[in-house]
Amino acid sequence: MLLIPAIDLKDGKCVRLRQGRMEDETIFADDPLEMAQRWVDAGARRLHLVDLNGAFAGKPVNADVVQRIAEAFPEVPIQVGGGIRDEDTVQLYLDAGVSYVIIGTKAVSAPHFINDLCLEFPGHIIVGLDAKDGKVAIDGWSKLSHHDVIDMAQRFERDGVEAIVYTDISRDGMMQGVNVEATARLAASISTPVIASGGISKLDDVRAIHAVADDGIMGTIIGRALYEGTVDLAEAQKLVDGG
Repeated sequence: MLLIPAIDLKDGKCVRLRQGRMEDETIFADDPLEMAQRWVDAGARRLHLVDLNGAFAGKPVNADVVQRIAEAFPEVPIQVGGGIRDEDTVQLYLDAGVSYVIIGTKAVSAPHFINDLCLEFPGHIIVGLDAKDGKVAIDGWSKLSHHDVIDMAQRFERDGVEAIVYTDISRDGMMQGVNVEATARLAASISTPVIASGGISKLDDVRAIHAVADDGIMGTIIGRALYEGTVDLAEAQKLVDGG
């Protein structure tokens, strides 16, 4: 199972938000490239980058930072999300060396877009589904839609997405543990790999999500716990590798 450090970009810096609120941030590094280096040195096998400004602006804002990280670590697959709303942006990131792009709001508001992307960029498209009480949230978590998260996941599987990043937004950034049951339920309903996100706070949380990995959970994204030191990446990776 992959443990994927999150590097959230805001105004060119590496930050973490609580429950997606732009005004509730903690700055962890002025240079995100240094933070990427730290996680790669600790054994990260993939990086999760989010353009927070882009997510709210609906277009890339920190693409230059993403490109710098991709160029610095060509051997490490990078997945990036935030403000990806058209084919040109996908092409921009793939040309910059990114391996996977994550589509969030646009996937829910215009589902046919995912079908088009999967045909145009096979093997590179991931959908991010952010949910609360089984319903999908959109627009930077500011709105809950009427869409059922499992129904949407099954639709995107038919389109051919590479993976689904599932976030329980009631727990993200709150250090309250992963919603293991909901994540496992989603993973069991599709054959597309699921990447868990939101809530990892300690090694026991990693252990809990790893226990249901056989249901189809290929990895988990870890954010604040790494930055605050409550999870050591190398130790956690050794745990899931069975060492």
